[in-house]
Amino acid sequence: MRYRLLGATGLRVSELCLGAMVFGDRRGRWGADAAEAARIVARFADAGGNFIDTANHYAGGESERIVGDLIGPDRDRWVLATKYALSSDPRDPNAGGTSRKSLRRALDASLRRLGTDYIDLYWVHIWDAFTPVEEVIGALDDQVRAGKILYIGISDTPAWLVARAVTLAQERGLTPFTALQVPYSLVERTVERELLPMARMLDLAVTGWAPLGGGLLTGRYGTDRERPQDTRVAGIGGSYEQRALSERNLAIADALNAVAQARGASASQVAIAWLLVQQRRAVTIPIVGTRTLAQLTDNLGALDLELEAGELEQLDAVSAVPAGFPGDFGGAALAYGSTLDRVEDHRGAVDVIV
Repeated sequence: MRYRLLGATGLRVSELCLGAMVFGDRRGRWGADAAEAARIVARFADAGGNFIDTANHYAGGESERIVGDLIGPDRDRWVLATKYALSSDPRDPNAGGTSRKSLRRALDASLRRLGTDYIDLYWVHIWDAFTPVEEVIGALDDQVRAGKILYIGISDTPAWLVARAVTLAQERGLTPFTALQVPYSLVERTVERELLPMARMLDLAVTGWAPLGGGLLTGRYGTDRERPQDTRVAGIGGSYEQRALSERNLAIADALNAVAQARGASASQVAIAWLLVQQRRAVTIPIVGTRTLAQLTDNLGALDLELEAGELEQLDAVSAVPAGFPGDFGGAALAYGSTLDRVEDHRGAVDVIV
């Protein structure tokens, strides 16, 4: 396991993050009980992993309790991340969101469940349109200064809001966000339009959830394969399953399966290995949310898989998404004339904008 810096900080986190969303989740077949979670965490630690991600909303708080019990004996070794903002009581208008009251309520409850007095990385789980950005960054900074939080991150939020929050925090001497969490995989690359370029320029680390596309990139899907009935895609079903099994996504699965077969690797390993080399776009850390030890062991195999240039080109081509405006406007020639290729861009700014 190698380690990456968490944005503009000195904190070193493992190149894979262990997702604990299904720890304690007893809904049908998707959850990992405490015993299986213990085996998963131990194997991840043995591989050198030190970064684990949960949330107050996962399994009604049971995920945090399990994580806290498992990492407690060696707490300071772990970089522990959890989240707030999703409602804990649908009848209470203040039981969710990002207000100062919601933050304090959620944070104190998470600390109790996790059995710790501090959280390394505290995420805004989702943006709350009612709470001013000034209140959010001010309230989070208060908790950093109180020692309950070391670093803060933001998840599933538009790029313009993240950029505004980071800029305001820096200008006011408050703690800025150092990490961004978004869905990122071969079947979900729209984050490359605005969110990843923003993260690169603001030096935010990116943790990518659903790196296997919710099960689409595990080798079980493809135009030549019978659709399984026991995956998350099939489990959700309905219009979501129809969208997930689009012609484009099945073509991506076909290309992924072909590369995996040629390399003697699993499709999951190839999908994660592809994400691990996306560092030209941003510091990218896949979140592997496994529910069995076998799944984690397979995912860890991605660390030993180095994709060749031709394989990366094949996967990039089949999964590419249109840049959209202004990315595909073609304004570079208008701004730089014929001199663009003679400018030494040590910041890599053109790679982000053009």
